[in-house]
Amino acid sequence: MNLRRQILEGEGVSLDFKKTITSCEKIAKTMVSYANNVGGRLLIGVLDDGTIKGVKSEDEERYMITKAAHFFARPALEPIFEEVYYDDKLVLVVDIPESRDKPHYALAEDGKWWVYIRVKDKSVLASKIVVEVLKQSASNQGVLIEYSSKEKALLEHLDKTERITVKQFCELLNIGRRRAQRVLVNLVLTGVIRVHTTEKEEFYTAS
Repeated sequence: MNLRRQILEGEGVSLDFKKTITSCEKIAKTMVSYANNVGGRLLIGVLDDGTIKGVKSEDEERYMITKAAHFFARPALEPIFEEVYYDDKLVLVVDIPESRDKPHYALAEDGKWWVYIRVKDKSVLASKIVVEVLKQSASNQGVLIEYSSKEKALLEHLDKTERITVKQFCELLNIGRRRAQRVLVNLVLTGVIRVHTTEKEEFYTAS
């Protein structure tokens, strides 16, 4: 692999630089967000600005990542390791493939298990709707859409305004959050609408 080229591309949806692994919770969160997305890669021994420092103890880094993947991620993950030398410095490359068993949960510092997804170069907490979409898309049950007045009203609204949040959808139809979430999950699963997560908000657009 061309390490330098990868580093020049910079951190993003599927690439993260780590100087060293200091916390199983933090690294589990990143790995889980990769598995729940399209997969991703960690470069251990690389600073945030792309400087290659190399790892001091490759065994220690491997141990932390394996521990995080097995005990801080549920279902457990199987990272793929590769060693790459650059100017006599060792960079540990860790690949996390996209999972077939979505959603994966990471054990947080508060002792709870949460689902994370990848947004740009950050691992962000997934909303209930995204968790449900991950669950159902993994089980491939297929969703039968019945276009009731709710779905029609939503699509007409998106035709005019381009985007909507859960709160706006509840207000638009005067329905409760749980009911609104069910409608949105089904429409996302069938590809009628798209869910967009940013660090600050989540909204929906027509596909």
